Amino acid sequence: MPVQITQLHHVNIHTTNVERLVDWYTRVLDMPAGDRPAFPFPGAWLYMGDQAVIHLVGVKELPEHKGMLKLEHFAFNATGIKDFLARLEREGVPYDGRKVQGVEGVQINIHDPDGNHIHVDFYGEETRGVTFREVDPSAMNRR
Repeated sequence: MPVQITQLHHVNIHTTNVERLVDWYTRVLDMPAGDRPAFPFPGAWLYMGDQAVIHLVGVKELPEHKGMLKLEHFAFNATGIKDFLARLEREGVPYDGRKVQGVEGVQINIHDPDGNHIHVDFYGEETRGVTFREVDPSAMNRR
């Protein structure tokens, strides 16, 4: 049987402040910390349902980045766009909403306190009537 990748399992993020990111992901994305093996370093696993989708690793300092990062963003599909936008407003989280030409749905782009770029994508009926600027994918900035 040929190999077939079936799912992205998790994203691993190094941070100098595990507690701050746990708080932010819990409040903003409703991803609470849960069970994690007893690794010999600080960290937390953040859950979406019963799946640990973000693994935080505590480090003393982050390496200096020169140029473009290799991982520009990670994304989640979601439902409940109106509630999500209200939560972002309530939490004071800046966001950039857009509709990409040729792609159904709406992208809500946010950054966590460490500057990691996340977009949360909404599709279907709930996005009808939601107005954001339309972006031509051929003109999108590659940093």
